[in-house]
Amino acid sequence: MIGEMDADSVVGYFRGKSILITGSTGFLGKVLVEKILRVQPDVKKLYLLIRAPDAESAKLRIQTEIIGREIFHVLKEKHGVRFNNFIEEKICPLVGDIIYENFGLDSAQLGELSKDVDVIVNGAATTNFFERYDVAFDVNVLGVKHICAFATKCPKLKMLLHVSTAYVAGEQEGIIPEKPILMGETIKVGTHLEIESELNLIKVTMQELKASCSTEKAGRKTMKELGLKRARHFGWPNTYVFTKAMGEMMMGLLPMDFPVVIIRPSIITSTLKEPLPGWMEGIKTIDSVVIGYAKQTLPFFLVDLDLIMDVIPGDMVVNAMMVAMVAHSEDQQVQIIYHVTSSLRNPAPYAILWKSLFRYFNDNPPCTGRNGEHVRLKKMRFFSSVMWFRLYMAFKYMLPLEMLRLVNIALCGVFSRVYNELSRKFRFMMQLSELYAPYTLFKGCFDDMNLDKLRMAMKKDNQNNNGAYYFDFDPKYIDWEDYFYSVHIPGVLKYTRD
Repeated sequence: MIGEMDADSVVGYFRGKSILITGSTGFLGKVLVEKILRVQPDVKKLYLLIRAPDAESAKLRIQTEIIGREIFHVLKEKHGVRFNNFIEEKICPLVGDIIYENFGLDSAQLGELSKDVDVIVNGAATTNFFERYDVAFDVNVLGVKHICAFATKCPKLKMLLHVSTAYVAGEQEGIIPEKPILMGETIKVGTHLEIESELNLIKVTMQELKASCSTEKAGRKTMKELGLKRARHFGWPNTYVFTKAMGEMMMGLLPMDFPVVIIRPSIITSTLKEPLPGWMEGIKTIDSVVIGYAKQTLPFFLVDLDLIMDVIPGDMVVNAMMVAMVAHSEDQQVQIIYHVTSSLRNPAPYAILWKSLFRYFNDNPPCTGRNGEHVRLKKMRFFSSVMWFRLYMAFKYMLPLEMLRLVNIALCGVFSRVYNELSRKFRFMMQLSELYAPYTLFKGCFDDMNLDKLRMAMKKDNQNNNGAYYFDFDPKYIDWEDYFYSVHIPGVLKYTRD
């Protein structure tokens, strides 16, 4: 049973705590670090594990990739001239990487860290759908193993929170429960997964590539294709969700006498309110379409507009993470899973995004003309099935491309540059649409019964007395059309970088 909480009790929990955070240079990691420092300046220490060659480089990464971002402007204004001193006191960079045992730290660093840490937040991940299998496996699978092993060495540890993804469910349909993935469990009937066998396969493939003196480009292509092949063999659509599922399996391997919380967000979008509405970094799944439409480089997309688009603002995910830390700190429950999602609570069909997108650019046409004049953008064409999409692509692009290829051969390569460029664009559009198809054609709905209990444990008015911060993570009250039109789309255009 989760005890009743309010914003003040959540904030109070972090006073005097030492927290190890991995993945702090990522979007969600930045939102978490900023929120903890803003609402609880008396937090003892935030240990940030940073990949860097040395301590100075790690500090530089924190300066440029974390606290130098727009999201920290509110905190800078709050502390004024003391901001840099405050950051120096509260943030401790650790030069290391979760892909190594003990994160690559020396015994002295490891000993000091293990004695001081109260909470561990593992947010490190490679989120590329088409990542090299060895790279994704190192971070998303072995990284979790190393986090768990370190956690067992921390005598003061009160809880471990691991950030996963709701899409470890693959392409299942119907209501998807908040339940653990058991070791060896797969989505495709008749298959059984052995993590050790997958690791051996990676090692053997790497040895074969080395023995055959493959180029770096050929090796990268081979490892990317291997990840996709293994993912689909076991029923997952891409390397990212496949390795994240194996990472969750790893959580159950080591004996742990502390609570473990697994947060499974759906598609994370820009911040709804705090500290800056619409802030985000990197181009997420649906944002490729926003950018592609704005630049008129994506004339069509594979999506069923009637299906539910499960998105959740980044600040709501962080709010749920912080409340879950407090709710389960020193809890006796071994493991609990939270779907931080919206498809059950406040379902939004993809049509809402496209409606908002067209309306936004109709009201705010970009300057794309030769003389900087506003240009009305063409509407996109949508395909609700893979079959119709492939037929369209075959007649519209593949057939003309093949004809151009034959003409190019006949004319001794006169059109080689044009053919190669068009061919590259065609492959990019096909890959983009088909990699995102598991999300844009997704027919599942994520149950959030556990998260609902956590919501109910928070008092209805979850702002603190002076309204300086809030911990809302209920998507029920989001007007999706207004959010996309007024917050998310402007945020994508303002904050994302090519």
